[in-house]
Amino acid sequence: METNSELGKQQRKSKATKQRIFHAAKKILQEQGYESLSLKNICKEAGVSNGSFYHHFDSKEDLLSFYIEEQPVIDANLLEIPSSADETKETIILVYLNYAAYCRELGARFIENYYTPKNQALNPTKRTERSYPIVTVRSYLENAIAANVIVPSLAIEEITTDIRMLIIGNVFEWCLRPEVVDFEGNIRRSLGQYLKNIF
Repeated sequence: METNSELGKQQRKSKATKQRIFHAAKKILQEQGYESLSLKNICKEAGVSNGSFYHHFDSKEDLLSFYIEEQPVIDANLLEIPSSADETKETIILVYLNYAAYCRELGARFIENYYTPKNQALNPTKRTERSYPIVTVRSYLENAIAANVIVPSLAIEEITTDIRMLIIGNVFEWCLRPEVVDFEGNIRRSLGQYLKNIF
């Protein structure tokens, strides 16, 4: 029978292996690009077997979606039902400013290789249940609408699609010129203007 300390040790080892696989993929993306991000290269870089990889991740896309879990956590109190439309807008902007900070932490090289049409982790129809910013925002909007805090002029699906495309455009612009683009300022301005026109 396994003791709690043995279980804890196994869980820590498993978590460390999962992190090692993720960091191996991150290094490959940063240094070699998406084309080199094969299962073979990831396992070689991480020093793990294919079996170990599949113990932690279902696929390469599942691994790539894992990076979203690593972003700084949003204060749950901010995501409670807002008291006004202005508070709703500001909170949505803060979610994406948080995401921009994480993009900066990962670096433009990682992000430019992550945001490729080949990365099916970005496909909203194939997305996992991980806490993508747009999933957080959608839930927040649904709660604000249900509480009659906001009455948007578009359906929620249209709003979340528009926001996703707006953010991808901002990310792309930042990746082109990371040293000069005001990433956070552009997100605040473009997303703020869009939300102002919606509710």
